[in-house]
This record gives sequence, C-alpha cells and structure tokens, in this order.
Amino acid sequence: MFSHMENSVAQRRKLRVLGVDPAVTGATGYGVIECDGSSTRPMRFGALKLPRRATFAVRLREIHFLVSGLVDQFQPDAVAVESVFTALNMRTALRLAEMRGVVLLAAAQAQIPAHSYSPREIKASVAGFGGASKQQIQQMVRSLLALPEIPEPTDASDALAVALCHAHTSRARERFAPTIKHRSGTAGGSTHLARVQTTRER
Repeated sequence: MFSHMENSVAQRRKLRVLGVDPAVTGATGYGVIECDGSSTRPMRFGALKLPRRATFAVRLREIHFLVSGLVDQFQPDAVAVESVFTALNMRTALRLAEMRGVVLLAAAQAQIPAHSYSPREIKASVAGFGGASKQQIQQMVRSLLALPEIPEPTDASDALAVALCHAHTSRARERFAPTIKHRSGTAGGSTHLARVQTTRER
C-alpha cells in the first residue's frame, strides 16, 4: 500500500525538462515540456539558426545565451542533450562536443542536473525501438505531445524527443525506486534474521 501511494505521488508531481539538440552547421533545436504523470505538454520549442558566416565562437556564445535564457525563464528540473555519436568525423565530433559543453555549462551554472542520451536511446524511448526513422520519431513526438501537426522546424522536433526521452526515463526510475527499495529492505531483514537464528543455535 505504501509503495502504491509513493507511486501515485510521483506520478502527480510535475516534471519540467529542457531538451537541446545542438548542431554544428545547422540550427540548434530546443524544447521545453512539462509532465504531470497523466499527460505531457509542450511549453516552448523552436530552433536557433545563425548566419552561415557566424564564427564557431559566436555559435558557442549564442547557444549558451539561449540555454541560459530558457533555464532562467522556465526553471526546468533537468536539461537533456543528445550525446555525440561515433559516426561523425573527428572534426565534427569535436565541435559538437564543444557545443554540448556550453549546454552543460549553462545547466551547471543554474545548478540544474544535465543528462545525455544516445540517438538510439532516444529513439527507443520515444518510438519503442532504436532503429526508428526520423519521420517515425517526429510522428511520435506529435502524438505524445498531442500536437495538431509535427513540430517545426525538425530541429525542434528532435529536441522535444530528447526531452521526452529524459521524462520517460525519469518516470520509470521513480516508479521502480520504491519497489527496489522495498526488496532491498526485505532482503536485508531476512539476512539479519538468519544471523540471529544462527547465533541462537550456537
């Protein structure tokens, strides 16, 4: 009964997540969602697109400014970002890692936990399998957020998928935590009882 009550409280507690999908050459997508256990709604989403002539230093500055502003405005419980995938060439991977770094820095400065998820983890969480296509992910994002159409631009849809991945992961941990804690406590109690019985027999 106690575990059931804990689950109910966890499901009712609102969870707000900022998802970010940084891009080296294209636009950096962002999306803020809020979950209350029974539904998930988008609060804001979009993409930061800078002029092609913008230097990489300017891109880093503007992404940091964007994320800091969103964190300050929406006060999310967590920031989620896609991890660097190994299919990229070394130069692109390094630049993407630096872009992720300024996202993580903005979260750290606001003392908000940041989490990274691989593309496969995001696809599996949102669409049910890690090999989902980009179109399938976009359709699932639209469905899960009860939107009339697929979020545009696609960079924003990708960022919302990252946020949804963290929300699903966080909720799953909350649901299973009381059960794991209960089992751990029971196991510990059984061990203690066995030790007492052994002592008495001696």
